[in-house]
Amino acid sequence: MKLRNTLSTLAMLSVVFLSSCTNDTTENSASTIAAVANSKSSSSPLSSVNETYNVQPKVGSLNPVNLGIAGDFAILSKTGITDVYKSSITGDIGSSPITGAAILVKCNEVVGTIYTVDAAGPLPCSVTNATKLTVAIGDMQTAYTDAAGRTNPDFLNLGAGNIGGKTLTPGLYKWTTALNIPTDITISGSSTDVFIFQVAGTLKLSSAVRMTLTGGAQAKNIFWVVSDAVTCGTTSHFEGNILGMTGINLQTEATINGRMMAQTAVTLQMNSVTKPQ
Repeated sequence: MKLRNTLSTLAMLSVVFLSSCTNDTTENSASTIAAVANSKSSSSPLSSVNETYNVQPKVGSLNPVNLGIAGDFAILSKTGITDVYKSSITGDIGSSPITGAAILVKCNEVVGTIYTVDAAGPLPCSVTNATKLTVAIGDMQTAYTDAAGRTNPDFLNLGAGNIGGKTLTPGLYKWTTALNIPTDITISGSSTDVFIFQVAGTLKLSSAVRMTLTGGAQAKNIFWVVSDAVTCGTTSHFEGNILGMTGINLQTEATINGRMMAQTAVTLQMNSVTKPQ
């Protein structure tokens, strides 16, 4: 009888003990879940997604180069614009600080305004506006400094300085030597993609060679920043804005959809120049 009472008592104690353990476990689990939930709710949505799927935040696209007032011009130079008649220029042109006499383009070659620092420019169409030209030249130089100073290129010395036949995608490119383009190239990207090409030497586009835009890429978002002379061979076609530390030379019947901004002179020979919209 005593043995039976003892066993009954032990059975009751076991039930109480197991019940207590179950409650503690449930409470601890609930506390853990609540803590995790609070931690997640205090995190940003992006952080939560990244923790769960290990997804890195998307890096923003390359910022375009701000041309300032210089962007109003199709051709802008510091030491003049020479010309072999007849060229066709769509957009404003100007030169400063050199006298307007150094602009040798005729009035009927320009659909736009010819700005000069004095009254010596092409007559009767030139407009004297030294102040606008001074600001534009300053903006041109600032744009060059910005473009040339971009760091961490996506492509370094692509093609060892020869990119003939290549398709170029958006990004920052850098060449520590001259750049030659002996055969056609394609520049491919969307309408908002930006391309910056840094060239530490000369840039030469061979005769009859063409640059072609695909995928919606726009010339206004393409920037060639060149520390030495730029030459486009006869009947070649160029796309984008040229920011040149020295001269920009278009040989006979070469064309450009873009801007030419030279810290020395621009040379034309029966060319077509169209400022991009």
